[in-house]
Amino acid sequence: MRAAPIRKGLFALGRRSMMSERFKEELAKELGFWDVVQKEGWGGIKASDAGNMVKRAIQIAEEQLANRS
Repeated sequence: MRAAPIRKGLFALGRRSMMSERFKEELAKELGFWDVVQKEGWGGIKASDAGNMVKRAIQIAEEQLANRS
C-alpha cells in the first residue's frame, strides 16, 4: 500500500499513520521537549510528551482534512 501524504511528513497508512523524523522533530520543538530528544533520544521522553505529540499530530491531520473540503 502506498502512503498518501496528509501533511508534509505525515502519511496515512490505512488505519495507522507514520510520522517522519523531521515531522516528529518539528512537533518536539513546538511542544518544548526537543532538548530531551537531542540529549537522550526518543526513548528519553515522558509518556505524557509522547501522548501530546500524537494528539498534536492528529489535530494537524484533522485540520488538513477540514481544509480540503
